[in-house]
Amino acid sequence: MIKMKNVYKKYSNGVVAANGINIDIDRGEFVYVVGPSGAGKSTFIKMMYREELPTSGQIFIDGTDLSSLKNKQIPYLRRQVGVVFQDFKLLPKLNVYENVAFALEVIEAAPSEIRKKVTDVLALVGLSQKARMFPNELSGGEQQRVSIARSIVNEPKLVIADEPTGNLDPDTSLGIMNIFEKINNRGTTIIMATHNKDIVNSIRHRVLLVEGGMITRDEYEGEYSYEG
Repeated sequence: MIKMKNVYKKYSNGVVAANGINIDIDRGEFVYVVGPSGAGKSTFIKMMYREELPTSGQIFIDGTDLSSLKNKQIPYLRRQVGVVFQDFKLLPKLNVYENVAFALEVIEAAPSEIRKKVTDVLALVGLSQKARMFPNELSGGEQQRVSIARSIVNEPKLVIADEPTGNLDPDTSLGIMNIFEKINNRGTTIIMATHNKDIVNSIRHRVLLVEGGMITRDEYEGEYSYEG
């Protein structure tokens, strides 16, 4: 599903955020990406959806070499990759239903398909009763559920989550993780960058430790622990 081959990323200020990364992630895996701030976690996941390009090396998503994509092809890639952010990135003037439907409208899905998919995905994340509410009327946890719904309404093969529980209390975080577990159980690959030690240690999955732009530990059902 995901393959990185000898990937390097050096920014113009001289910071090396990826230093020879080689990794394979299979379809249907759930992978935590952990490590200290500034270690290269965000760069690692941004390269998977072409927000960042490597300085050298190759990245493949489902057999597609991302470095060979033309700019006009990137939107088609992102139909297969859902992204969930820590700060939700909802459109404030659209209600819950409209925020999720927007992801389908931009690809010109049929109205009947939009209605069915949005209704189904709001049920999955437990927001069927709040479809007509606006983001400022929701709790942080509910806003994150909308963000997740929007990321999966296209039925992507891969969901990338960047600190999705970073602004949430422990109980709400657990509820969000239960949704990610449901999504993963349906066969979707999940890559999650997180600082949430309790979640990583209690809901065990593969753990990649990123330090100094390198993957220094790759452990199945691993723990959060690292030095520094």
